[in-house]
Amino acid sequence: MTETTPEDDFDAEEWREQLRSHRAEKDEFFADHPQSPIPPEERDDFESLDYFDPDPDYRVTATVEVHERPDPVEMEVSAGPAQRYLRVATLRFELGDGSDADSYELAGYRQQEDDDGLFVPFRDKTTGQQTYRDGRYMEFETEGGLEDGSEIVLDFNLAYSPFCAYSETFACPLPPEENWLDAEIRAGEKA
Repeated sequence: MTETTPEDDFDAEEWREQLRSHRAEKDEFFADHPQSPIPPEERDDFESLDYFDPDPDYRVTATVEVHERPDPVEMEVSAGPAQRYLRVATLRFELGDGSDADSYELAGYRQQEDDDGLFVPFRDKTTGQQTYRDGRYMEFETEGGLEDGSEIVLDFNLAYSPFCAYSETFACPLPPEENWLDAEIRAGEKA
C-alpha cells in the first residue's frame, strides 16, 4: 500500500529508489514465498515480473469525494460468485501536462465501511495488451480516514496484476465498468 498524502518536497530520485526496492521485494516474494501465486513447479524459472519503466508523470494527485452513504457494488470475480464492495470515494485526477491534461475519475472501494485502506481496481487502454487482460489493482492507506476535498497521491507505478493473472487457483474481483479508464496507463506491472 502507498501513502495518501501529497508531498510538497517530492524527490524523484528517492522515489525511483523506493520503487526499485518495492519491486525487488515483490519479485523475491513471488520467487520464494510459499504463498506466491506462481505455481511451485514454475518458481525455479521465475526471475522477475515485467514492469513499465518508472515514470513520475503517472504519479498524480487526486481530489477525494467521500460518499457519506457508500453504495454497494457487486464486483464480478474471475471465478465464483460476485463479491460485495462499498463505493466509499471518488478520486478525481488529471493525466497529461498543462492544457493537454485530461480529467479522469476512479471509484475507491472497501469491503466494510470501517476498513482501513482503499481498493482501486481499474482497466485502461493497455489492458489485454501490455497488461493483464482483466485489469490491475492499486491499494492505498487512508490514515485517519478520508475527508471530502482532501488530496491523495495515486501512483500508477505501483499498479499490480491480481494473483489470478499467475494462477487459476485464485478468484479475483474484476474492475467494474465505472473504473475503466479511456487512457493508456503505461506504468506499473505489465502482463
